[in-house]
Amino acid sequence: MENLSDCLNRLSPSATLAMSQKSSELKAQGVDVINLSVGEPDFNTPDHIKEAAKKAIDENWTRYSPVPGYPELKNAIVAKLKNENGLDYKPSQILCSNGAKQSVCNAIMALVNEGDEVIIPAPYWVSYPQMVKLANGTPVFVEATIEQNFKMTAEQLEAAITPKTRALILCSPSNPTGSVYSKKELEALKNVLLKHERVIVIADEIYEHINYVGAHASMASFDDIKERVVIVNGVSKAYAMTGWRIGFIAAPEWIVKGCNKLQGQYTSGPCSVSQKAAEAAYTGSQACVEEMRKAFERRKNLIYNLAKEIPGLEVNNPEGAFYLFPKCSSFFGKADGDRKINTSTDLAMYLLEVGHVATVGGDAFGSPECFRMSYATSDENIVEAMKRIKETLARLK
Repeated sequence: MENLSDCLNRLSPSATLAMSQKSSELKAQGVDVINLSVGEPDFNTPDHIKEAAKKAIDENWTRYSPVPGYPELKNAIVAKLKNENGLDYKPSQILCSNGAKQSVCNAIMALVNEGDEVIIPAPYWVSYPQMVKLANGTPVFVEATIEQNFKMTAEQLEAAITPKTRALILCSPSNPTGSVYSKKELEALKNVLLKHERVIVIADEIYEHINYVGAHASMASFDDIKERVVIVNGVSKAYAMTGWRIGFIAAPEWIVKGCNKLQGQYTSGPCSVSQKAAEAAYTGSQACVEEMRKAFERRKNLIYNLAKEIPGLEVNNPEGAFYLFPKCSSFFGKADGDRKINTSTDLAMYLLEVGHVATVGGDAFGSPECFRMSYATSDENIVEAMKRIKETLARLK
């Protein structure tokens, strides 16, 4: 009797992880695959952060930590929010978790009841709707097209809110599109939300520092709504620390207490050594962050210009993160011999198996007419990957 729970049967597997696995399998067979499917910086964690971790091991920071994280790390996060974002938080309003992914899930599980609606602008990160389903909530998708730079308007938000709306998940800079909401755009959304007191904003700011348009804007910077905002952030993207698994929320104390209660039952505090590394990331020199940001911006310009030259692709110029999200629906209905392309997932699989470039179909991101490429890889890989993509797509008739 192999009966998994109904809760689990409601979930879809992660498409990004599935494509990455498929790419690894082909590589293992000796195929030269260029992987543009993974949302992960290709840089190594900076040396001063690694040194802090080694020191932490030598100093025996190896026991259970407090569930919300060490006080030193929480203080470092409070200082970061003040110095970089101009936001005032107390340590009691911070909870550290095993990556920003758990931070998002904690917030959803702590706030959403069965039947509650959660507004998710599409394109969205693949895990948001699945997390809402896990909490027995109902994802409500608002389509933001390439024509509007993949950003939801205030009018669209207003139209999507119902008496059942409990939360809005907003990711800026965005995965999968690289779009960044300006302060003015956030203010327009905020003015809509002020009329609906029950709605909490979960602001996923994990790509905060990978930004090509200047200062990062946070929904929590508006005093009249700050008490209804959960900031989610972490060290994965800015400091190339994906494997260390440290994320955090900054939120009203009642939400932090709820997430603390939840986390206390299913993971407890995050890895002790990783916390000491994260503390060093936040308190040490930030030069490494800017260095990586500049490299990502150079690569973005490279991949954007190359993609524009591929007939049939429609691209917008990303303002942050490290993704390009081209519209590829002009290829739907075309074929290469017996192989027909009907969806963006078909296209991604075709590019992998024929062109040997791993991307991710847009279906999983709620935008079936697009596909995602990560440019968190070398300039050489980008140039070769785009050459392969151009040649492979040209075979479709």
